[in-house]
Amino acid sequence: MNNNKGQVRRVITRLGHGSHAIADAAPDADKLSEKGWTKLSEAVQSPDAGTTDFDYLFPELVGRPDKHLPAGSDDEVIATVAALNDLGNAMIAQESPSGGKSSPIPPVYTYWGQFVDHDLTAATDNDNQISIRDTPLPPLDPDQVRELLTNARNPALNLDSVYGDGPFAPPPAGPGEIAVPYQEEDRAKLRLGTIKVIGTGGVIVPPAGDLARDLPRRDDRTPLIGDSRNDENLVVAQLHVAFLRFHNATVDWVRANEPHRTSVSDVFLRARDLTRWTYQWLCLHDFLRTVTVPDVVDFVLGNDTGDLLGLGSRPRPYMPLEFAVAAYRFGHSMIRGAYDWNRNFGRPGNGPLPNASLDLLFRFTGVGGLGSSETTDNRSLPSNWPIEWDRFVDKDSLFPDRFAEPIDTHLARPLADMANQAAGQTGTPDVLALLRHLARRNLLRGYRLGLPTGQAVAEVLGLPALTPEQVAGSDPIAAAVKAGGFATRTPLWFYILREAEVLAQGNTLGPLGSRIVVETFVGQLRHDPTSYLRQTSWSPSAGVRLPDGSPVDSIPAFLRFAGVLR
Repeated sequence: MNNNKGQVRRVITRLGHGSHAIADAAPDADKLSEKGWTKLSEAVQSPDAGTTDFDYLFPELVGRPDKHLPAGSDDEVIATVAALNDLGNAMIAQESPSGGKSSPIPPVYTYWGQFVDHDLTAATDNDNQISIRDTPLPPLDPDQVRELLTNARNPALNLDSVYGDGPFAPPPAGPGEIAVPYQEEDRAKLRLGTIKVIGTGGVIVPPAGDLARDLPRRDDRTPLIGDSRNDENLVVAQLHVAFLRFHNATVDWVRANEPHRTSVSDVFLRARDLTRWTYQWLCLHDFLRTVTVPDVVDFVLGNDTGDLLGLGSRPRPYMPLEFAVAAYRFGHSMIRGAYDWNRNFGRPGNGPLPNASLDLLFRFTGVGGLGSSETTDNRSLPSNWPIEWDRFVDKDSLFPDRFAEPIDTHLARPLADMANQAAGQTGTPDVLALLRHLARRNLLRGYRLGLPTGQAVAEVLGLPALTPEQVAGSDPIAAAVKAGGFATRTPLWFYILREAEVLAQGNTLGPLGSRIVVETFVGQLRHDPTSYLRQTSWSPSAGVRLPDGSPVDSIPAFLRFAGVLR
């Protein structure tokens, strides 16, 4: 629904993590809706709210059976689906929830990546709305995928998940609608939620006087943010809080350093631009340089056309399926089963537990009840649960559990049973178990959407393909790889993880994964006329400054400017 300023609402309220949307005008939309698909007008506040297309990054591979997993007959489909389920089960590590592995990458990069994913895409993850529960589950026709699958996010790295409709949008029209709230006393600033001070379960996480460390929420714990998926786990929720605070600190910086900007709208727009540009620069020059092989970022940025993979060859931006459904899912393997979270749930052990398990980090969210039990009714985050970011950003830490797990084919055990992912879903126990199992969902989703094999993509990019021996490996996953025939025709997501494991020892993505991820980021930024890449040589030296005068040129510096990292 258009508001009275001609704007459209861009707040995603009903599309949970793992959901899929279709355009209302799509053929058979009503029939598909009855099967569990979500109409776009039900996922966002307007059926035309900044939607873009999904499409295949390598059109030369579309329609070539030899470049895909077997799907020639029902028997082949049934056998392939069974083999993918076996492979997904084998990928879940059978070790303690805290794991024993670590990479040189601090955990903040895992969840910065998830935040970016929610800023770029919505409607890619698989659940009942993408019909992965169907039998025999054949791959969809590519034209059907293009026609029906609509991205409910504009893939512009523009922080629409933070800003929503902006400070001057009308209030929600009804009780079921959400608008990102701004401070009534200062419309240039975003509203924050306050933590609930409790006297049990440890100490108040410092600084004790700073209570503005939760998302703004309704009384029913619903987060008042532009994308409810940013409240699916506590790490990404706390990162969203940091973005709200960074913008507000930027408003103060603009007023102090650019006094000629006097109107609320001018201050807000300037602060929003500086926040967006800082975020975009950090995505390329800190996040991507940390998780991809050396020199790929410079190689792509140095290419004059900026269109090696065809992202800019269309009048409308689109989101590559090979990125959204495979390459950018590398972060799933980086998730730890438990984290050194804060002084109450980590070192030095002032609280009841030695760490924060992944299960607890899902529980202390809005959908998880914020830790509510029969004796408590938490409507905001308890004061013993805010993150201590110093445990998540240190690249020189001496503690192995203050790093992400390697980028490889082994996923943490809790990812086999993610209760939040099946919340509100119906189905048989087997179906619900599938929806909670991250590896099986990813593999079946890639097959359902007709992604090419890793070997086919390597050929197009001119990269040496992994050998069958490298794909199979020598770990317990090898049996599932060989039994499914995946050593020579490998699911793209698995291939990218195995490539990182074999060629980069899990410390970064490999060449193929790095190329797809970096090309997609740079392509989207070059397609956006408002991005920092389209400005005149903008860098953090032209942006906000920390109290000591240094620029915000790293993710830790970003958190310091936001006031959440000491």
